[in-house]
Amino acid sequence: MKSDPSPAKRHISEVDEAEDEKDSELHKRRKEDGPHVHSKGLNSCLELEFPPTSLGGSSPSPPPFQYPFQLISFSYTPTRELEFTDSALRYYAIPPHGADLSFRYDSWIKRPEERGRLDGLLEACLHERVFPETRRANVISWRGVMTKILTAPYEDRDGWELNVMNVADALYFEEHTTEGKLKEKESMTPRNRLQTYYGYAFESFATSATPSTSDDTSRLPNGWSGDVNTNVQWCSVVKTKLGKMRLLVGGEVDCVKGMSCNKKYTGQPNTFVELKTSMTIRGQTDEARFEKKLLKFYFQSFLLGVPEIVVGFRTPSGRIADLQTFKTIELPRLVRGKKDAWDPNICLSWGDRFLTFLKTSIDELRDQEPNETPIQEGISDAGAHVWRVSFKPGKGVDVRLLDDAGVQEVQNGEDRVGFLPTSYFRKVSKSTK
Repeated sequence: MKSDPSPAKRHISEVDEAEDEKDSELHKRRKEDGPHVHSKGLNSCLELEFPPTSLGGSSPSPPPFQYPFQLISFSYTPTRELEFTDSALRYYAIPPHGADLSFRYDSWIKRPEERGRLDGLLEACLHERVFPETRRANVISWRGVMTKILTAPYEDRDGWELNVMNVADALYFEEHTTEGKLKEKESMTPRNRLQTYYGYAFESFATSATPSTSDDTSRLPNGWSGDVNTNVQWCSVVKTKLGKMRLLVGGEVDCVKGMSCNKKYTGQPNTFVELKTSMTIRGQTDEARFEKKLLKFYFQSFLLGVPEIVVGFRTPSGRIADLQTFKTIELPRLVRGKKDAWDPNICLSWGDRFLTFLKTSIDELRDQEPNETPIQEGISDAGAHVWRVSFKPGKGVDVRLLDDAGVQEVQNGEDRVGFLPTSYFRKVSKSTK
């Protein structure tokens, strides 16, 4: 692993809120941020509205963003064991035109739906190569959660929730998933299940176990490189910075560039490749739908520093009809000026505002409760607080503190303080920034 240079900050402009004067500084900041606060103390309900997404052609100045730097990678094995190796690393290979994405569907090993725990990422955070950055971080979460936060101003259909903890001056985010939601995910219709499989099958056709496909002895003549097992993942943990907030973000990486691109994996995100599938575009409605999907594609890659996205356009029957490679940094240009276009600067400004508001508000509300009583030896009540953030499409977010019953539901009978493993909580709580 290369030594950690000090990455330079850059703006993303190219990729393209009546209190009396005697009010406290807290009220002044909340006026600027636009939140509403109901009640007092830890029983408060905080609300923050989304920014307008129609700005009449103007775009807000985004906060500084630091290019992601990989701290460590790790693999999940076919039996879902985590190891700090690159055993699950895959290399990009050009998939064959007309490949059948239903191939070997009956051999799919599908990992059961589970709560969106941070455990794998947290194990990486304790690694000796990462722990110094863990102690400096202000936000720690998976890439998928951060993508949802940043793209929330443009979400117009589905609401969702996060569990949040503030431990050793760092915010931890976990997507809140109920048992009912997990059962719903498991009971997909046969059609939805098959379409989900198409995406995984595309990854098999578009990757190789070796940098050169000629050296991959498991690859079949039709380009298939192995049956789908969703236990297997190769993950990257990067450090980055949004505004003044230091982020540690983990996420799965589909593959890196190999011999087919005349590239070599550098140990950094500059050779990462994201793989996506989408229906072939047959008209303006399909085009508008695809351009809306590009917002998620963009931030999923942006957060890990993935420079390129390869999209396999498929027929309704699941055949690869076309391939197109997009440079992540250029995606905003593809939608700029169009009806219902999205603006990454709005998302970045919102993300910076949301994270700052949440961190400041939780700190100040917690400080209103000076008496911290241990709930376990070495674990204070304040450190174990779990907050629920609810995202409401087209409106904004509200934040509330969970009561004991709510925390127990989050713990789900496991050995945890809130949603963090007890062993991890104890270690980071003893550390100082």
